[in-house]
Amino acid sequence: MCAVGARQWVRDVLTQMYERRLARQLVGADVPRHVGAIIDGNRRWAKATGLLDPNAGHRRGADRIASFLGWCDEAGVEVVTLFLLSTDNLSRPEPELTPLLRIIEGVAQDLSAPDRRWQLRPVGALGLLPAETVAVLKEAEETTRGRPGAHVNLAVGYGGRREIADAVRSLLAEHASRGTSLDELVEVLDVEHIAEHLYTRGQPDPDLVIRTSGEQRLSGFLLWQTAHSEFYFTDVYWPDFRRVDLLRALRAYAARHRRFGG
Repeated sequence: MCAVGARQWVRDVLTQMYERRLARQLVGADVPRHVGAIIDGNRRWAKATGLLDPNAGHRRGADRIASFLGWCDEAGVEVVTLFLLSTDNLSRPEPELTPLLRIIEGVAQDLSAPDRRWQLRPVGALGLLPAETVAVLKEAEETTRGRPGAHVNLAVGYGGRREIADAVRSLLAEHASRGTSLDELVEVLDVEHIAEHLYTRGQPDPDLVIRTSGEQRLSGFLLWQTAHSEFYFTDVYWPDFRRVDLLRALRAYAARHRRFGG
């Protein structure tokens, strides 16, 4: 074994030992029901590793997703929301956007394969996406309906402000169809009425949001739902995200005392 290989072997062994230690620390700890993940840093990972094609970073990041979901399964997480493409990203030049959409379609197809357990739900302004992308996302949702594993939201063409606007629009349309007057609606309107029309309706709000790549902002991710979420930021680029990084995030979450505004 060469010196480089020996050093890598030692690092792998130490990482495995650290993982087991973290896992033991989490036994009996509070586990988030819903984890949101802003999977950032694909392009910077490609640049840092000397790859000229930024899509190589997106492809490597896409390959990381199934492993991440498997680690969440092991931890007992019930819902995962993955931020894959924002509404702002839709303004990228076509030569940059189209390959990214093809990669996302590949993710949906992979996660909905017969040997996968997850239930997929696309969340976002699907009307802004190309018809072929919407068809793949919808097929993945139908194919995985009723599977026994965690619920996985694929946030594609997603924007937090857009979601709230869509929820209000849906709420107004529903009450208009019932013949409710605007004055009557104003009298009864509460936050729960809007929550019932969000893309994630019927699901618990995220307990923990993880963002990779060192950025410390939400970028419009689940603005309504994260009012009381805990946040965990890591410098690791998404393609390099490991099980040990998730365990660190879960440990940090378990150590916090959630007050929910109290």
